[in-house]
Amino acid sequence: MDLILCHTISDFDALGAAVGLTRLKPGAKLVLTGGAHPAVRDFLALHRDEYALIERRSVKVEQIHSLIVVDTQKRDRLGKAAQWLDLPHLTAIELYDHHGNTPSDIPVTFRQVEPVGATTTLIVEQLQQTPIQLTTAEATVMALGIHVDTGSLTFDQTTPRDAMALAWLMTQGANIRQIADYVDPGLSPQLQQLLTTALEQLQSQNHQGYTLSWVFLKTPDYVAGLSSLASRLVDLTESDALLLAAEYGEACRDVPVERLGDGEAQHSKSSRLTIIGRSRIPGTNLNALLQPLGGGGHSQAAAVTLRHENPPEVLPQLVHQFKEQIPQPLSALELMSSPVRTIRPDTTVGEAQRILLRYGHSGLSVVDEQDQLIGIISRRDIDLALHHGLGHAPVKGYMTRNLKTITPQTLLPEIESLMVTYDIGRLPVLEDGQLVGIVTRTDVLRHIRQDQERWGETCPIQMTYPSSRLLNVQERLAPALWQLLTQAAQEAQERGWHLYLVGGAVRDILLADESQPLLLEDVDLVVDGFHRAADVGAGVSLAKALRERYPNARLEVHGAFQTAALLWHNDPVLDSLWIDIATARTEFYPYPAANPEVEASSIRQDLYRRDFTINAIAARLTGRRGEALPLLDFFGGMLDLRSRLIRVLHANSFIEDPTRIYRAVRFAVRLGFELESQTQDYIQYALESGVYERSLGANTRAPALETRLKAELKYILEARYWQRALQLIGSLEALRCLHPNLKLDPSLWWRVRLIDRWLRRFDPDQTLKHWQMRLEVLIAHLEPQERGKVAENLQLPIDSIERLEHLEPAQTDVVASLPQCQRPSEVVWLLRQYKLPLLVLIAVHSSRAIRRQLWHYFTNLATVQAPLNGNDLKRLGYKPGPHYKEMLDALLAATLDGMIQNQADAKVFLEQHYHHSKK
Repeated sequence: MDLILCHTISDFDALGAAVGLTRLKPGAKLVLTGGAHPAVRDFLALHRDEYALIERRSVKVEQIHSLIVVDTQKRDRLGKAAQWLDLPHLTAIELYDHHGNTPSDIPVTFRQVEPVGATTTLIVEQLQQTPIQLTTAEATVMALGIHVDTGSLTFDQTTPRDAMALAWLMTQGANIRQIADYVDPGLSPQLQQLLTTALEQLQSQNHQGYTLSWVFLKTPDYVAGLSSLASRLVDLTESDALLLAAEYGEACRDVPVERLGDGEAQHSKSSRLTIIGRSRIPGTNLNALLQPLGGGGHSQAAAVTLRHENPPEVLPQLVHQFKEQIPQPLSALELMSSPVRTIRPDTTVGEAQRILLRYGHSGLSVVDEQDQLIGIISRRDIDLALHHGLGHAPVKGYMTRNLKTITPQTLLPEIESLMVTYDIGRLPVLEDGQLVGIVTRTDVLRHIRQDQERWGETCPIQMTYPSSRLLNVQERLAPALWQLLTQAAQEAQERGWHLYLVGGAVRDILLADESQPLLLEDVDLVVDGFHRAADVGAGVSLAKALRERYPNARLEVHGAFQTAALLWHNDPVLDSLWIDIATARTEFYPYPAANPEVEASSIRQDLYRRDFTINAIAARLTGRRGEALPLLDFFGGMLDLRSRLIRVLHANSFIEDPTRIYRAVRFAVRLGFELESQTQDYIQYALESGVYERSLGANTRAPALETRLKAELKYILEARYWQRALQLIGSLEALRCLHPNLKLDPSLWWRVRLIDRWLRRFDPDQTLKHWQMRLEVLIAHLEPQERGKVAENLQLPIDSIERLEHLEPAQTDVVASLPQCQRPSEVVWLLRQYKLPLLVLIAVHSSRAIRRQLWHYFTNLATVQAPLNGNDLKRLGYKPGPHYKEMLDALLAATLDGMIQNQADAKVFLEQHYHHSKK
């Protein structure tokens, strides 16, 4: 006999999974090991006979062949049936569950535990691989299992697999009307009475901007359906989290329900305490809270039943522990954009529109002569005025004057509440009456979405960061580097600034293997003056302060914006470390492919100017708690790291800077990520729009198509993964950034791989720049008259430009003359006038016959030397002079042609032909 065991107080998920298994394992029987949830009990009262269900007491233990456990990994949740697990004659014990990270004490021969919303989903996926057709009753109970455990696909642990399983069950005939009846069956009279009591005795507290509620109830006996009561309490009270404790047993009989903390009731060891938790707060985990007590569930919903000598003591402890789980919500200070772009009330609507376009804002704050906020004008207001031809009108006639404002300390939950209550799209942030920042609806929605994803229980790849907004960096970095960052943070904090670790360093820490300390060679730091923008020279000031502590470092100051760098070279502690320090800034591209114009701004805008979401994450080094650094992820970078996606930050990114196309490719190939589909669309639009050609024609310079593009090509073409990267560039047709007609067709792809073979064979010591030679092959695929122009545009070295310009005549000469050479010496005289890089370029552009002759030249002829040299000639008595060259060339030619083999032959040769040249 094969038995399928549901846990005690079986719910629909356990029952649905068990029913599905009876179809997968014909003849198996389903056993409810200890009662059922009220809704399940009512359902079975009508449908029991439609399932292979037997009572536990009717099982003959000696006939049990194997056991299958569903929806639990704990023995004690199987009631008295747990003793069957120890039967010596069992042939197998299988387990199916969806509660990940749950310790199991059930010995199994097979286990399937996967992070889906319902165990039933796992069974449905197996059924889909078979020709089995379910009955309506079977499909209905399995659909109920998925509905109830996923909140009808609304809980955070829900996955696409649950939705697909549910859809399949509907095709199998699941009864939608019955599902609706049992998903929300309403409360029984007893639970309705408890609901009234609970509402009267509920205690609530605002913590970190969230409403946490708890209640302690007493009942003479166990009351089924307390989980439904907890869910109803959360909805009615609009609590963000709830802990419901219900004590029952001998000590509670004939005792009225009491409030938590009264302490008048007597408790005995015969009392039992059931605790049920519900939470909507990102970052909290009820499963982790109750698991040490023997309970479990999900991050959003969990429960435990235990014995305790004094049950009222348990709930306050759990409330305290739960509070410690709640992460500090972001404040307006961390969310807001700053400094705020402001205009005067007399600014025209047309000028306001130009400002919005330049800075990409959706609205502008209007201030008076004393810089006091008097209104806000949105893009919608401006568009409406322009529609009516009022671009010349002042904005004061269209701005909104009735404003809601917040302070830098206002927390995200309160900000969200204000926006929802008053339907406000942006909230100005005021401190001491001064406008210091602005928080938009987009900021709030982005963080809500990221929190929902970040705190979900499913994750496509293993990430090394903890499940919080804090990043433990100290354990990941070399101690000397961590000490340097700590000192930099101290210097910044003394000056009233925040200091952030940004960009690739944060990305690499999040992705790196925790078992090995991460050796960073390139670190980017950004100084932010909070809501008061730090001076443009803040980065330099901080770098100079650090230089005093690290005199071995070399200080460099770059550009008009005063960014600074500290460099170490072969330092015994820091090795060859490069630290860039800049002030937070925003940027504006005056035209496509130009160098950006920059100005001081906030950390949020500094991150927004970066290329991809995975490079726009920051870890704050100042004001941290302990050794963990608060993370700033405004644009979903951590989600894209999980999904292994390269996603651009905004639609115009590639139009403004085409080098980002190549950076996208480089990161995708290097990290093993995919280009996000919308990002690919943006790349295609930028390439096909012709904007780069127009920009080159309309402006004297386009740096992003010149030196910056060359730098990206160098990174790619000298990397070990250059072939994969170049193939991806070719598939995107992104070589058009070099020239509109350049494509990676099969012939070019063959040539660029062929030159790599030649360079490895004939330049093993890399005296040439191999990456540059690969680039020259790409350029040489163009028409001869275009090659020099492209090379000059990329500002390649003079010899490279000349080589590409002379390639056509040189190739013509070699191809025409080489077949006419009758002797080896003629081959050498022809080819030695050309240097190795040019001959290699000629080789990959020539026929197989020419390539063979060139290969033979490099392999056998180019290294041949005459048996005698100039010193030998002098010792032999030949008068020094210009004729030495003629004599040595003649000796080399005779050697190449096989006329002489050694020095003796050479001496005879000289006597025969150059005797007159002796003294």
